[in-house]
Amino acid sequence: QVQLIESGGGLVQPGGSLRLSCAVPGRTFGAYAMGWFRQAPGKERDFVAAISYSSSNKYYADSTKGRFTISRDNSKNTVYLQMGNLKPEDTAVYYCAARTTAIISGRPDQYDYWGQGTQVTVSS
Repeated sequence: QVQLIESGGGLVQPGGSLRLSCAVPGRTFGAYAMGWFRQAPGKERDFVAAISYSSSNKYYADSTKGRFTISRDNSKNTVYLQMGNLKPEDTAVYYCAARTTAIISGRPDQYDYWGQGTQVTVSS
């Protein structure tokens, strides 16, 4: 079983920034494509961003492109989501996910492991 441990959520004002982290203990992190998703109350889980195992490929949802940046440090078994110019509509529980393949995807059903989620609230 692969464990994913998210951190970094919280309350931030509109226009502010947050950085989420997702640690993945174990020796196979470098083989996984990683993704971030979010789910607001009463809504489906939506794709946010994804990154290939080598960081050579990155993919963003239209709603986050230009404001969010995904990155990873394979030496620390951690993937990050830097979020900027946050808006109230970014409020959601954010989940990181791991896919046991090198190919990135924006579909949640193609990810094999999930974290417990971290709450991000954007409000004044």
